Amino acid sequence: MPGGNMRANGRPANNSWEAVQSKTFTKWVNARLGEHSLGPLDDICTDFSDGTALIQLLEIIGDASLGRFNRSPRMRIQKVENVNLALDFIRGRKINLTNIGAEDIVDANRKLILGMIWIIILRFTIEDISEEGLSAMDGLLLWCQRKTAPYDDVRVRDFSYSWQDGLA
Repeated sequence: MPGGNMRANGRPANNSWEAVQSKTFTKWVNARLGEHSLGPLDDICTDFSDGTALIQLLEIIGDASLGRFNRSPRMRIQKVENVNLALDFIRGRKINLTNIGAEDIVDANRKLILGMIWIIILRFTIEDISEEGLSAMDGLLLWCQRKTAPYDDVRVRDFSYSWQDGLA
């Protein structure tokens, strides 16, 4: 396989897809944090490991305070406590997080963190659009179209071919 990142069918290998998701989700998080002069993060998978950025994100998108937390955790137990505070907030919003614990985030488990962020995006961002009567995927597509509307050369029509030229 040329370059080692492509499958025989021309689609990216899983590790390449994870890199794209990680970069995309990091940009999404930075946009939310930037609205409140926080951040930017380099990589959500490592930058969420002490819980502080995750808590700040949830406070912004959840429009609520999560209470007191350790703003400069140095010990692992402090990081786990921060992440547990964030996970409790998410679960308190009736958001189902399966197979992810505080240790997974502290240990920067990329797949589980990306899955968690996708669920957060669905529930906190796309849910607002879904109230307009659209499904979550249609809502996400509409959100992408709204965000790329100012760019003349960008036409987002789907989640596959519209992204291949790298403009979307």
